[in-house]
Amino acid sequence: QVKLVESGGGLVQAGGSLRLSCAASGRTFAPSTMGWFSQAPGQEREVVASITSSGGSTYYADSVKGRFTISRDNAKNTVYLQMNNLKPEDTAVYYCAAARAAGGTVVLTAAYNYDYWGQGTQVTVSS
Repeated sequence: QVKLVESGGGLVQAGGSLRLSCAASGRTFAPSTMGWFSQAPGQEREVVASITSSGGSTYYADSVKGRFTISRDNAKNTVYLQMNNLKPEDTAVYYCAAARAAGGTVVLTAAYNYDYWGQGTQVTVSS
């Protein structure tokens, strides 16, 4: 079992920045692909970014390319999402997720590929 706890959400003005953190505990963190997903009210949960266990490969949704950066520190069992130039449309609950599939060697974009989820952290961007 892996427990994931997100932090770092909040209220920010458009153009501002936030850094989300996701701390993992329980089973070994390293051999897992990690992902960040967002879910706005009434919307499906969508992938924002994904990173392989080594950190060597990353994926970004088109809407966040050039603005968000996913990274991980396996020594600290933590994955991060640096969010810059935030827009009102980025407002959502952001979830961290861990996937065991493929031993963490590939990025994963579908929510059903992920085995463990955090409780979510609210990000609100005001215009």
